[in-house]
Amino acid sequence: MKKAYLLLSVPVLAMTLSLPAIAQDSVTGIRGLNDRLEDIEDDVADDMDRSNDEARFGFPEYQPGFSGSASLGYSAQTGNTDTQDFSLGVRMRYAQGQWVQTLGVAADFSESEGVKTEEDIFAVYDGNYYFNDRFYAFALARAQRDGLAFGADEFSRDGFIGVGPGYRVINTPQTAWRLQAGVGVSYLRDGLGQSETETGYIASSRFFYEFSDSMFVTNDTDVLSSDSALRANNDLGVNFKITEGLSTRVSYLTDYNDARAIKTDNRLGVSLVVGF
Repeated sequence: MKKAYLLLSVPVLAMTLSLPAIAQDSVTGIRGLNDRLEDIEDDVADDMDRSNDEARFGFPEYQPGFSGSASLGYSAQTGNTDTQDFSLGVRMRYAQGQWVQTLGVAADFSESEGVKTEEDIFAVYDGNYYFNDRFYAFALARAQRDGLAFGADEFSRDGFIGVGPGYRVINTPQTAWRLQAGVGVSYLRDGLGQSETETGYIASSRFFYEFSDSMFVTNDTDVLSSDSALRANNDLGVNFKITEGLSTRVSYLTDYNDARAIKTDNRLGVSLVVGF
């Protein structure tokens, strides 16, 4: 059975203008526009943040103990249409000595006219043990559940867990390059009750180079090999801070999977933030 693994987030092609929120009745359309602008701003901010890898540099200097954040959203509408939407996001981090552990959970549930339209749960655990400022070991686990992929009574599960060592080849304020590799186990269950478990081998590279205070480049590569297929992702990004109020990121993502008829997909992403 052919399977796809989530290794990298796809960059967003978006342009946004930061505007203050205007509280007016939705009849004017301004409220809907504000909501859409906020969604675009969030997407662009996420794309920018992907280039700022917290583990690119040096020995971890996280706040000791427990820290994190949580977000919760709910909306309901009655009248011509009856809908409900619920979303939950939790990010937790625990740092103690040389251990740094993070857990992220996202859940989305939607219902329209009494029928479920979305029921997704996604969780990722990332644990790192730092032996020194160069060498570390990682443990990565992810689980995803799509409750509506095959109907109301069936659901799919996609899980992966992997472990291995990592090493910082270059670690300076201007240049950072780290490599990590390991072995993992993948589990896939479809809505028909069929499941498959197989071994996968992971290799990753994270490269950062700063040309100046206002420009840096990143190149992130992930490779996963298993009996099903060889998959590889490469995300090349150039980040510019043009002025205090203007910054942009241009990225080029290549996604390879030899189990597909067309093995390679390429995507250009441009994110621009303007503030005044």
